[in-house]
Amino acid sequence: MEKVTIVTGGSRGIGKAIVQTLARENIKVIANYNHSEEKAKQLKKDLEKENIQIDIFKADVSKREEVKKLVNETIKKYGKIDILINNAGIDQEKLFQDITDEDWNDVIKVNLYSAFCMTQEVVKYMINQKQGCIINISSIYGINGGSCAVAYSASKAGVDGMTKALAKELGPSNIRVNSIAPGYIDTDMNEKYSKEEIEEIKEETPLERIGKPEDIAKCVKWLVEDEFTTGQVISINGGWVIT
Repeated sequence: MEKVTIVTGGSRGIGKAIVQTLARENIKVIANYNHSEEKAKQLKKDLEKENIQIDIFKADVSKREEVKKLVNETIKKYGKIDILINNAGIDQEKLFQDITDEDWNDVIKVNLYSAFCMTQEVVKYMINQKQGCIINISSIYGINGGSCAVAYSASKAGVDGMTKALAKELGPSNIRVNSIAPGYIDTDMNEKYSKEEIEEIKEETPLERIGKPEDIAKCVKWLVEDEFTTGQVISINGGWVIT
């Protein structure tokens, strides 16, 4: 039977590229979305033109009950979950002293708590299956930090810390857990940058270009196929940051 994967935040940007890449590899994909219903429907239609079927599922993955519905419906339909891609996230750019409790809680809930919640609900099935692959999409800011992005950076650093700890805990159950930390990627989340700022980023990047969502999706595909990589934070940023 083909593998089954859930991709959170799967209707646009990096999530969309991951859905397309995995679906084309004969993997059954459940593309989760929250606000972007039209984009999710269009993605489904576009793949149907290639004779590829995916499921789309609306859920706010920062809420436990909605996560349970997503996971339970997947198990009910397919009987298993082989791969979990925790990609849902929001950005925030504010001076540290201007961050409110609400700002902080929103970013932590969507970026970190959702990954915790999704993983906790999925991993019990993976443990019973004695196999699984969990990939968390974090950020270079989780490694390096970002000025005026303290809440975002903290949330992504938390994702990476969770990744490493879970890899140790779940390894004996043959469950691999890894993080991908993108640098600047051409998505609508980064539309706030001006053309001048983008050119500056290109000049600071050894490969002299910004990333594409497909660059991240290719790494996801590799991690799904690989059987001996776990507990790693893989930074894909064209050399923008070298640690």
